[in-house]
This record gives sequence, structure tokens and C-alpha cells, in this order.
Amino acid sequence: MKSRQLLLSLLVLTCAPAMPTGAADFNDYPTAVRSDYVFGCMKANGETRQSLDQCSCSVDVVASLLPYDRYVTAETVLSMAQVQGNLGGQFRTSEQATSALNDLRRAQAEAEVRCF
Repeated sequence: MKSRQLLLSLLVLTCAPAMPTGAADFNDYPTAVRSDYVFGCMKANGETRQSLDQCSCSVDVVASLLPYDRYVTAETVLSMAQVQGNLGGQFRTSEQATSALNDLRRAQAEAEVRCF
């Protein structure tokens, strides 16, 4: 009987979905996106070892506060708002675009406080 309970317990443990155990398990930002963020941050803050550490911290904070799909939306708004004419104007003036951009700016402000 005990061997049957042990076998059942092992079966449950191996078949149960893996539960995230740490912050890295919640990471939904692709490595290339994180790298691009760090490179841009370092360009703006000096290309030193200290800025590498601070910018790496910054992208981790942003990723912890802002879901990746919301980050992509905000980055798209930033890019498209630079387009001249009506198309760019829609990204500069829409409520959804402004909201996504404000979310990114709040996350970056928090990252600034925590990391710099």
C-alpha cells in the first residue's frame, strides 16, 4: 500500500505543471529586446561598466512593472509618432497611444529611482 501511495505521489509531482519559482520564470521579454534597451540606455548614460549595471537593472525593473505586450505597444507609439503627416499624428494624439506611453514612462521613472 505504501509503495502505491509513493508511486501516486511521484506521478502527481511529475505530471503537475511546473510552477514558476523566481522572477526569471516570469520573464516574457526576449533577450534581444532587453539587449536593445540596455544598448540604448548606455548610449544615453555613458558607455561605462557602471552604466551597464544600471541599465541592466533598469530593464529588469521595467520588465517587472510592464507586461511585454504593453512595452511593444509603447515602443511602437514612440517609433510611429516620428512619422510625418496624418499617420504619425494618430500616434501622437490618440488616447490609447498616450496611455501606453505613460505606462512606459512610469516604469522607466521607477527604474531610474531604483537603479541610478
